[in-house]
Amino acid sequence: MRLEDDPSRRAYWTEQLELGYQMVEELLAFPVEECGEGFASLPEAAQAAGVEMWFSDSKIAGALHRVFSIRESLVGDVVAIGRDMNERGWILKVEDGYRSLEMQGNLVRKPEVFDMVLEKCIWENGGEVPSVEFVFRRAIVMVANIPKVGTHMSGSAIDISVFREDGSEVWRGGPYLEVSEKTPMRSPFITQEELSNRLEITDIMEAHGFMHFPYEFWHYNKGDAGDHILNHKPQPARYGPVDWDSETNRVTPVADPLTPLNPLAQIEQEIANALKRL
Repeated sequence: MRLEDDPSRRAYWTEQLELGYQMVEELLAFPVEECGEGFASLPEAAQAAGVEMWFSDSKIAGALHRVFSIRESLVGDVVAIGRDMNERGWILKVEDGYRSLEMQGNLVRKPEVFDMVLEKCIWENGGEVPSVEFVFRRAIVMVANIPKVGTHMSGSAIDISVFREDGSEVWRGGPYLEVSEKTPMRSPFITQEELSNRLEITDIMEAHGFMHFPYEFWHYNKGDAGDHILNHKPQPARYGPVDWDSETNRVTPVADPLTPLNPLAQIEQEIANALKRL
């Protein structure tokens, strides 16, 4: 039997995506009182502190460069994480930071990303193309198609990889943006060493308050609705999705944080486009 035909893998994937959707529903309902805090640069802070930290040089979608800035009061925590990793013989690589609504919306439609989403939906559906509603539901979990769900749009999340000083990656069972049954943090389909690497990295992140998202082994966030839900903190979160003016460092709460970035009709069109590519 090929690995992708293993029904236990498909069942696990379905279970995890449904649990992820339950968390999405919690995120949508959770109260947020945006504090208005500005942003600061992670590369500048790391350099000033003498901490070796790497940053992805790929573009998020089309011509849009990644933004390695997050909320000001979180930057020191990330620098401290980078220092702890340096002392461990590791180097923190930040794959992504803040995303504007434009960036996130484009990421959902990015062919390489949407094709992966659709392929997993087809696989989960036994080889048949599922309904547009099903793909829409999965896209909310896998690529945060609603602003309030995506903590990158709050400037309170980073995606990371970790490397050793010799340039080799501290392997976690897949590369950044692995989309498979290996993606959830505690997937049973990775080796014990890979799980240990994930958990050791997570221990360092969470020692500085950055909580792991259970359904992606590379994503950590702090001070937002996701953090409060994972830590059972009932008070409103201080960071919500915002539009950030990098020139003035002013933030404005997103006007419609519950409105999908790509509505059902757009997802239907993206399915048609993806099927032509596939």
